[in-house]
Amino acid sequence: KHDRLADLNCFWAAVDPSHPDDFFARSRWRGGVFTRYNSLRLFYVGYGGNGNTTTRFRKYHPEYYGKEDGEVKPLLKEYVDAPHLLEANHWYGICIRVANGVTTYGVDGRELFSHPLAEGEGDGYFALRLWQNHVRVTGFTVQSFDDKNE
Repeated sequence: KHDRLADLNCFWAAVDPSHPDDFFARSRWRGGVFTRYNSLRLFYVGYGGNGNTTTRFRKYHPEYYGKEDGEVKPLLKEYVDAPHLLEANHWYGICIRVANGVTTYGVDGRELFSHPLAEGEGDGYFALRLWQNHVRVTGFTVQSFDDKNE
């Protein structure tokens, strides 16, 4: 009864254009401050965000750092219906893919989001961003696929 059901968030393909050879160069400056993520180029899904009322997919554009959120991290797609929000005590199978010029985000075998990649996009770091919740992660894997022989 004391658990908070919200914010199973992650980002991927994250790079810091200001430090392309050292992603962690500004880690201390970022310090977990969410608005400072705006300085990164990445894809972000906020699953069950805003108190478990939204599931959103965004692409961050660091060249607009310091401007309105709509420019820095435009909303690519959003769900607000119960089937696309978190359920208590449910094990989620999350699958993020970057292959064949597209990135996708799926949950329990269903693709929720898909976005074409621009030249040079897709490589970068992955992170979970959890906010005031209890999560157990099991079976976490990263796999590399040859785009021709998935």
